[in-house]
Amino acid sequence: MAAVYTYSEESTHVRRSVLRELLAHAVDPNIISLATGLPSSQLLPVERFNECVNTVVSRDGARALQYSPQFVPLREWIADYMTRRGVKSTPDNILITNGCQHGLTLMSRLFLNPGDTAVVEQVTFIGIEHATGGRGATLRPIPSDLDTGADMDALEAAFKQEPHPKLAIIIPDFHNPLGISITPEKRQRAAQLANTYGIPLVEDDPYSPLRFIGDIPQPIKSYDTDGFVFYLGSFSKILAPGVRCGWIVGPSEVIRNLERLREAHDLETSTLIQRSITEFLSRGWLEEHLTQLNAANHLRRDTLLAALDNHLGQYATWTEPEGGIFIWVTLPEQIDTWDMIKEAIDNKVVYIPGGEFSVVGGYRNTMRLNFSNVANDKIAEGIQRLAAVIEKRL
Repeated sequence: MAAVYTYSEESTHVRRSVLRELLAHAVDPNIISLATGLPSSQLLPVERFNECVNTVVSRDGARALQYSPQFVPLREWIADYMTRRGVKSTPDNILITNGCQHGLTLMSRLFLNPGDTAVVEQVTFIGIEHATGGRGATLRPIPSDLDTGADMDALEAAFKQEPHPKLAIIIPDFHNPLGISITPEKRQRAAQLANTYGIPLVEDDPYSPLRFIGDIPQPIKSYDTDGFVFYLGSFSKILAPGVRCGWIVGPSEVIRNLERLREAHDLETSTLIQRSITEFLSRGWLEEHLTQLNAANHLRRDTLLAALDNHLGQYATWTEPEGGIFIWVTLPEQIDTWDMIKEAIDNKVVYIPGGEFSVVGGYRNTMRLNFSNVANDKIAEGIQRLAAVIEKRL
């Protein structure tokens, strides 16, 4: 007799993503991938991080390999970093996580019950939909302006609407997938709205240190007066994805509740990883690494923008981010980026259809392109291959 399984409601609420299927093509050396959301493997600080791991194991011995409470020196570094960014923090305000996705899951589990409402952007990182919708929450989407970011009038309207939402999530900098950033005025208003209506607002911010034009703006959290804004940061995009380490900043009372919830989830982030990251940070290597990484990303972004202008300029529009790793492309209405993905792969180029990031459907004439994880000398050829597929459908 074949086994029959009864799955939980939470497992059935998570929408299946095609991202992993498409990203499988990224490892094919014959395909130019504009689909990933990763830094270049060639730019990862392999030797230096290896040196830090070896130092930690040699110096700290078994302490580096045991379960342990969250590593205080790492929390101290993060608290100092956040304070320098305008968010006055102590280690008691910091929870170490396994990256922003883990932080989103914890925040959703802390504030959402099945049937509650969560406010998200219409087009957003699919992990946000997984974290909130996976809890059985109803999503209340708000639009984003491609120049200034999430619509604050729509956010206020969503906060006023019955039933009042229990959580809101915004990506402020170099949005995944849009590549855009929220203006300082909108950041201040977002914090003001969260405090006025008493609704926890999660600021999902893994990308702000990846700015290569201008200064990094203050987080939404820096404008928080009453403790209703929660900041999520990560080392995964700025150091290495494989470390899977990030943090949440919030009032100490909420952090203690998150710690309790986290114990039932996965206990702690790897002690070895926490100590190794702290060693890397203490040597001042993160600043050097970011300088190199952002310079490479800036060059690749410029190459991609030039290629888009050369090959798609007559019929497409796109965002022009000042950092991060993504560009959002909008094509003529008759182009369906879902329908043409197989033909694009056959033509040895891959992207992510924009509709994959929509919580309201539509957006079938859009796509997300990544510039950080493709060799600079392959970008123009990749866009040329993509344009050849598109032009057949015009």
